[in-house]
Amino acid sequence: MDPGLPYQCPKDLGREQRGINLACHLNACAGYVAAGNFTNADLEFQCISHLSSPDGDAIQRMAAYMSEALSFRMFKHFPGACEIIMNSSSRMSNSEELLVKNLFFKLCPFLKVLYLIINQAIAQIMEGEKMVHIIDLNASEPAQWINLLKTRKGGPPQLNITVIHEKKEVLEQIGLQLIREAENLEFPFRFNPIVSKLQDLDFEILPVKPGEALAISSVLQLHSLLAVDDEMLAWSSPAALQNLQRAVHMNQRTFGELIQKDKINAYILSPDSALSPLSLGASPKMGNFLHDLWKLRPKLIVITEHEADLNGSNLIERVDRASHYYGSLFDCLESTVPRTSSERQKLERMLFGEEIKNIIACEGIKRKERHEKLEKWIPRLESSGFGKISFCQDAMHEAKNLLQNYGHGFKLREENGCLFICWNDKALFSISAWRFR
Repeated sequence: MDPGLPYQCPKDLGREQRGINLACHLNACAGYVAAGNFTNADLEFQCISHLSSPDGDAIQRMAAYMSEALSFRMFKHFPGACEIIMNSSSRMSNSEELLVKNLFFKLCPFLKVLYLIINQAIAQIMEGEKMVHIIDLNASEPAQWINLLKTRKGGPPQLNITVIHEKKEVLEQIGLQLIREAENLEFPFRFNPIVSKLQDLDFEILPVKPGEALAISSVLQLHSLLAVDDEMLAWSSPAALQNLQRAVHMNQRTFGELIQKDKINAYILSPDSALSPLSLGASPKMGNFLHDLWKLRPKLIVITEHEADLNGSNLIERVDRASHYYGSLFDCLESTVPRTSSERQKLERMLFGEEIKNIIACEGIKRKERHEKLEKWIPRLESSGFGKISFCQDAMHEAKNLLQNYGHGFKLREENGCLFICWNDKALFSISAWRFR
């Protein structure tokens, strides 16, 4: 590409060819941004702007947000401007946060299916229990627990729900809705709000009492803890690094105890990085957190995560994989919601667009969206002392029926006791159930 010549982009392309061209230009742009070649990157941005649109078809919309994320990435070379832009883009009011989660719940079937499966698992495992305590690791949509209150059979147990969120106002709104619903149903219920970031959670303050059957729900949350690990190596000493390398060969619980005992402050590169001393996938913060969950002796823990491999250290690879993953999310919306829908536009901009921006433009502790596939979560949970539980057939049958109401492209796949919600055979979200052992 000659930076001295104007770059000509063909405009009259079919959908398939336009998609191919956009993928090529996005990958090329990522390469130039990663190399600091802003002149050629700008030419690619100009071409992408001709082919993409936040109001177009699915691939055009996805490409618009991908290119925006890459442009933010370029500003990392100008710290002052970068800080202003990233701070302004990441600030979401409490009402906006609740709105976007509500839109995701309303316009897509994924949360509905996740909630249904989790609630069915809780009902199955907790059958016959008199006191049930649920810990929600970061709720902002009360619909899950409202549905549980409405569908409980065989008479209500004493139900306690502890919800963790970093914003007090969000917890207050969730609590008001749940308490009101429980009162209407005359359901014995207690709501325990805990204001905390997940990474800062003090397990000692969790109101878990003897005699309670404990269930833990994590809906698209645990991956954020991987960002903490990615910050730690910067301050590590050679001795601490040697301890970390030895700890790779130990199970996660022993590893977590080693970290706490030796006060190791170590920066762990992304698990996909060949430079990482923990390239086998061990993560100190994650290991400690899962060990703390294990010490609560839960009867059930349900983990849902994005089924995507977006936590690599290579920018070009992240862009390519994010294009495929979010391309499917935009495509499934294309099949169910009109392009002109203002709600769809808000969801794409405020949720998908912000996630893409975080994946592409941010690094270190600021890159929270570190999605990893179930194949990486399974060994973490197993080495932390959890045993896998299979989901009941009734839950899978109901979930499949719910998905079919949204169209034939949505599917539920079962593999080795775990479930995957798919769009046209591409797995988008994983669900796995575990127990203390």
